[in-house]
Amino acid sequence: MSRRFEDLVALQTRLLDPNGCPWDREQTHQSLRTYLLEEAYEVLETIEAGDHKRLAGELGDLLLQVVFHAELARRAGHFDIGDVIEHIYTKLVRRHPHVFGNVEATTAGEVLKNWEQLKAEERKAENGGDEGGESLLDGIPRTLPAALEAYQLTRRAARIGFDWDDLDGLLAKLNEEATELRETTGASSKPDDRARVEEEIGDLLFVAVNVARFLHVDPEIALKKANGKFQSRFRWMEQQAARAGRKLADTPRGEMEQLWDAAKAAEKNAGSG
Repeated sequence: MSRRFEDLVALQTRLLDPNGCPWDREQTHQSLRTYLLEEAYEVLETIEAGDHKRLAGELGDLLLQVVFHAELARRAGHFDIGDVIEHIYTKLVRRHPHVFGNVEATTAGEVLKNWEQLKAEERKAENGGDEGGESLLDGIPRTLPAALEAYQLTRRAARIGFDWDDLDGLLAKLNEEATELRETTGASSKPDDRARVEEEIGDLLFVAVNVARFLHVDPEIALKKANGKFQSRFRWMEQQAARAGRKLADTPRGEMEQLWDAAKAAEKNAGSG
């Protein structure tokens, strides 16, 4: 296995050599960002589909991105793939004292609590021992998709007990935010209230993400599934309209609703079949 990995690193090195691949030689950390994100999402999609045959290939594509970035860094004199591996190896040992040390942790919750304490100590060390300005939320990238960022923020806070007691409280908060949005967009609202409308929608979405997190559901994955379901049903509606000799856009709204219900029924029947 180690030889295969070494071969992959050597292959990427060859592609970046002067007589290698012109496209590879033009890439930078910045230009590769899109590919890194795409490969990560393709891995997630394959996992959701339960396609184990494709999963190995998709993980390989993601691994290539890591190797590619490491080789670019090596050529710039910053670090190499060995440093990447050493970093994560050391971190795993350090953050699992309940496995490699004398710390007790018998539940996942205790592990996460210890994890946050260790991360706080690491951040303190990085700041030269200065605790000023340190936050539990440090390290969450602002470049994350908004839903994933909200998920990470509330998950970090929940690890130290800043969380809802039960689902009912969260759902009541969700209803409260929906009511505030309704009031903001009511008959008395003004055109210049758009900024407030945006704020209220943000609050509503944030609570919805918190509901997902409370129920141990990744909101990004859940929304991806909902997007896929909508797309499948909408395409089915378009196909039915085409069979009737017209475009869906020319179909009356009432009939669109009927087609939507029919699409849901067809989806249910296909699932039970």
